[in-house]
Amino acid sequence: MPAPIRLRELIRTIRTARTQAEEREMIQKECAAIRSSFREEDNTYRCRNVAKLLYMHMLGYPAHFGQLECLKLIASQKFTDKRIGYLGAMLLLDERQDVHLLMTNCIKNDLNHSTQYVQGLALCTLGCMGSSEMCRDLAGEVEKLLKTSNSYLRKKAALCAVHVIRKVPELMEMFLPATKNLLSEKNHGVLHTSVVLLTEMCERSPDMLSHFRKLVPQLVRILKNLIMSGYSPEHDVSGISDPFLQVRILRLLRILGRSDDDSSEAMNDILAQVATNTETSKNVGNAILYETVLTIMDIKSESGLRVLAINILGRFLLNNDKNIRYVALTSLLKTVQTDHNAVQRHRSTIVDCLKDLDVSIKRRAMELSFALVNGNNIRGMMKELLYFLDSCDPEFKADCASGVFLAAEKYAPSKRWHIDTIMRVLTTAGSYVRDDSVPNLIQLITNSVEMHAYTVQRLYKALLDDISQQPLVQVASWCIGEYGDLLVSGQCEEEEPIQVTEDEVLDVLEGLLVSNLSSPVTRGYSLTAIMKLSTRFSGVNRIKKVVSIYGSSIDVELQQRAVEYNALFKKYDHMRPALLERMPIMEKAATNGPTEIVQTNGETEPSLGESKHPPLVGQPANQANDLLDLLVGNDVVPVIHNTVPAKPASSGGELLDLLVDISLSGIPPMTAYNKNGLKIDFTFERANPNPNVAVITIHASNSTDSDMTDFVFQAAVPKTFQLQLLSPSSNVVQALNQGTVTQVIRVLNPQKQQLRMRIKLTYTHKGSPVQDLAEVNNFPPQSWQ
Repeated sequence: MPAPIRLRELIRTIRTARTQAEEREMIQKECAAIRSSFREEDNTYRCRNVAKLLYMHMLGYPAHFGQLECLKLIASQKFTDKRIGYLGAMLLLDERQDVHLLMTNCIKNDLNHSTQYVQGLALCTLGCMGSSEMCRDLAGEVEKLLKTSNSYLRKKAALCAVHVIRKVPELMEMFLPATKNLLSEKNHGVLHTSVVLLTEMCERSPDMLSHFRKLVPQLVRILKNLIMSGYSPEHDVSGISDPFLQVRILRLLRILGRSDDDSSEAMNDILAQVATNTETSKNVGNAILYETVLTIMDIKSESGLRVLAINILGRFLLNNDKNIRYVALTSLLKTVQTDHNAVQRHRSTIVDCLKDLDVSIKRRAMELSFALVNGNNIRGMMKELLYFLDSCDPEFKADCASGVFLAAEKYAPSKRWHIDTIMRVLTTAGSYVRDDSVPNLIQLITNSVEMHAYTVQRLYKALLDDISQQPLVQVASWCIGEYGDLLVSGQCEEEEPIQVTEDEVLDVLEGLLVSNLSSPVTRGYSLTAIMKLSTRFSGVNRIKKVVSIYGSSIDVELQQRAVEYNALFKKYDHMRPALLERMPIMEKAATNGPTEIVQTNGETEPSLGESKHPPLVGQPANQANDLLDLLVGNDVVPVIHNTVPAKPASSGGELLDLLVDISLSGIPPMTAYNKNGLKIDFTFERANPNPNVAVITIHASNSTDSDMTDFVFQAAVPKTFQLQLLSPSSNVVQALNQGTVTQVIRVLNPQKQQLRMRIKLTYTHKGSPVQDLAEVNNFPPQSWQ
């Protein structure tokens, strides 16, 4: 059989292939020749064939059939055969294949070989692909080589010990005696690998971490010698002595000094020396400085040292290298919470990074800029961030808009500034804002009573300019519906009022209903706004006509609204002013917590099931803290109600007729509370068509000679029930039983369980606040069966 071609010739031949198919043909032909040679047990060319097989493996072709040949080369006595055999084992074998266990004995023999280079090959292979079984069998040999005086073997044994510890952590203590003298070694290779070994042991065992803390002075001394030593061509990299070892020592010091005052104190001086003496003109020096900064920030360092570290990061921001700028921004973002004032000094440099062309740097700069916003710099920072929002890529707009909303809510210097800022965001990036931005802005506008005229005028102008930003259009529609009379009357004092007629306002809202740019939700806002204006404008006939047209809309949501509004005009016209009156001051809805909070007014009263209107507002969950005390245990579903009355007392029954069909059920009334002159009676009705819903009307009367003001009724039921409180008829219970306050409770009881309720009563009587709790367990069986 002719001699196989050499590896160099194979490489040259493969490189001449012009197509992938031609290359595959050459590889298949050569693999066939190699297989034939393996079958004939050709020992002469086995090494050459395995070398060629490894090259083909690196090209991505299958070479598993050479695994056993690698083991044969490892067992050979020739060094050249062993070298290729061990290389093949590292590339072709791993611990998932049982065949790798066959080489355990060969590695053990080679670890005890008389030639250091053979021992080095065995250590490299064990440290690269040794399984847990192999590590257990060979850990003793590795530990012996770790104690040898040969620096070539010690550095390889230290790295092999790292792999053994990762595979079998319980063998860690075996290597503890061998680590005593490792840091006394003069050879930098041994020092480097020793630090890697110590780092691995400290990260994996708290006991080892405590044991090695006594080595901090020795590590500090080694690091000091490195930075103070003169030029050494053997270890010099760009004018810095062995930067790789310096970085490794700094990482180990970071682990040893974390949460330890004594160790941190011992390394403060050397860290200051490294930070001030390291050359920053080359990337090598920047790498050491970066590790120094991370170490300073992670240990219990002095405040002056932390300021020095942040100043180093500030210098990094001025570097031309994008990677260094990105690293600096990321590090500053991690430290801004603990060292806010020090990071603030670099605010202008950070803001300049918003103009960087690199998207990663821009994103980090944006996140850090929002973290730097506080009450003192809110105006300047928002100016820069809004400018960034105008010009940034679409991928940034959502996060930037969200950040502006949160910062403005937290640090707004005035309500007008707050409203102007959010309107600027909606105008610039309205299509990218979060879903909750619309109700949040509506809540802000509602609570800013003195800004209503100014806000509705600004939003009306914005609608005339652009109706493509849907969140902006929704807020504008809502405000025009609420405060359209202020817009027409020109009551704005903050800026010059505009002259606008009722017809012009209705033209704009009708234009939104027919615009192709309007989403179904926006059309719902617009139709509701037009309906509200029926109580604020004089042109009711035009509004009736618009509403009746959409009673046959193809959009089911819009059709339902129009039908309901038509019913208001025809059957319940006497209730329309009360139902469509202005919203009361709202409190922000909670996004988490154990309670579901309900607020209603005449305009929207959600049912126990799905709400038919866009949720505009709710109550904060933290107001439920007191109510959670009403029932003991974890089975409570409290519901809190807004105390602002939304309708006259006389319209309570009629409103219920509109919301749900109520049929009298003959359930006897009951007295739930009678104390200190305050009496609470419950009357019951059954809701149709859902027999599982009980409607309870409370009647609060006052027999004393003074009114009870600020009256609030709250209730809680077990989790198996669902409860909703509608608005009370008033918050004043008149004296001498001259009138009653009524409030409706709707209870869903799908499991027909006995009804239990705890109530909380809060009111002011004769200038003194009164609060009382009561439990109601004697509900008539007809009310829950």
